[in-house]
Amino acid sequence: MESYKREFIEFMVDSDVLKFGDFTLKSGRKSPFFMNAGGYVTGTQLRRLGEYYARAIHDSYGLEFDVLFGPAYKGIPLAVAATMAIGELYGKDIRYCSNRKEVKDHGDTGILLGSKLKDGDRVVIIEDVTTSGKSIEETFPILKAQADVEIVGLMVSLNRMERGLTTQKGALEEIEAQYGFKTGAIVNMKEVTQYLYNRPYKGKVYIDDTIKAALDAYYGQYGAKEAV
Repeated sequence: MESYKREFIEFMVDSDVLKFGDFTLKSGRKSPFFMNAGGYVTGTQLRRLGEYYARAIHDSYGLEFDVLFGPAYKGIPLAVAATMAIGELYGKDIRYCSNRKEVKDHGDTGILLGSKLKDGDRVVIIEDVTTSGKSIEETFPILKAQADVEIVGLMVSLNRMERGLTTQKGALEEIEAQYGFKTGAIVNMKEVTQYLYNRPYKGKVYIDDTIKAALDAYYGQYGAKEAV
């Protein structure tokens, strides 16, 4: 596992963004873990988060794209932070773009924040996590309605490795099959589990035998083919 992935797992734990216990997800599933990117609330956290995204995007897609698009609302700070980090780490000045939930009819009109989209733009979408792929169902038509853009790929921070909406494949694999663009994640839950299982970190074991058993049961019910 790359060093930045190990650092990112520790960063999620340190930031109290990745938690283990008993959680009810928006989908109604009972999950033994929860990841909330809204927990990154300081300038230092957002700077580091942007750097992890930038490295993962560079490793997955290179730098041959024009716009980083973050869907409202959580995707907005992600796109800003990662755009700045790409410029600082790789010297590539790309544009950021996000959408509003409602179309604005005065001043800076329209549905987009940040850069406008142009025909031929190559776009990478950035999100916190994709559980079912529903967010892409909303994002994809918004992008295509603005201009004739090419979607290069989607990058999330954590691949939960759960089944998607319609098949036994993971949500990210379903998105690839349906929309024809690549997907990636900074880390996936298999990597998180392997790294944290029975490993003391700052005096605490975050994935002990009890949590590991709960994870195994959860993925036995909801996991994709390559789940932990």
